Amino acid sequence: MQRYILQRSVQGIILLVLVTSIVFFLGRMTGNPADMLLPEEATEEEREDMIRKLGLDGSLMTQFARFAAAAATGDLGTSIRYRQPAIAVFFQRLPNTLALVPPAMIMALIMAVPLGILAAMYRGGWLDRISGTIAVLGIATPNFWLGILLIYFFSVTLGWLPSGRMGDLPHYVMPTITLGTFLVAGFMRLIRSSMLEILDSEFVKLARIKGVSESAVIWKHCLRNALIPVLTLWGVFMGGLVTGAIVTETVFAWPGIGRLTYEAVIFRDFPLLQAVIIMDAVLIVAINLFVDILYAYIDPRIRLS
Repeated sequence: MQRYILQRSVQGIILLVLVTSIVFFLGRMTGNPADMLLPEEATEEEREDMIRKLGLDGSLMTQFARFAAAAATGDLGTSIRYRQPAIAVFFQRLPNTLALVPPAMIMALIMAVPLGILAAMYRGGWLDRISGTIAVLGIATPNFWLGILLIYFFSVTLGWLPSGRMGDLPHYVMPTITLGTFLVAGFMRLIRSSMLEILDSEFVKLARIKGVSESAVIWKHCLRNALIPVLTLWGVFMGGLVTGAIVTETVFAWPGIGRLTYEAVIFRDFPLLQAVIIMDAVLIVAINLFVDILYAYIDPRIRLS
């Protein structure tokens, strides 16, 4: 087990190093932030002085060496726009994004688990067809379009909900629906396929032969085993919720790390962009490492292999 955890940890560190390198060099391809900070009539001397203050002087490899040495000590630079340590700005916005994760995940599980079970129990029936339609729509619908549609219907037309920004409970409704729709589709289809596989297994047939009630077969024997692959998908989706809410947070003007990423790109805030993406990668690696370890405890075949 210790060897398994060590292997996963080393793989995570290698991935973080690759992400850091890619983000650094791709960020430089978006342009020079000095062009946005200086007026059009600025002289060449003023431009060079600004570039030097921003730490963008020297070759790319020289800049990368400086950045890597600072990052090794936990210093990811100072945000050009906010004039604060970039990592501090990230942690200021992180709680706002995390506030959307539990309601979106709860909504997804409440809808996906019963729909997935019913779709598997009544395979080929009208319940299965309805759940399949919901899954296709949930996967195919773009987040930005769904968010705009919800704003138009519930805010503009009916006036029931606020159109954006962070606030009390009504402000959470539409962002939660927008984020959770994709999760419902993914969880539901995976639960359905897992349930179908387990319903045809020998131990389920044996339980029915022994006279175990159908509800006990479904909820105790089948669902418990069907949730094992869902656990892996949960880790992937959790990382996606925390780090991939750029579109949703931009549509609803939600002050989280997704909108922060958008702002960093628009304003060419290299230190902030690097800090946000690197910390996003750290969160994803940490979540998936936790899921891998938990998965190994649930299924001994993984750690033994």
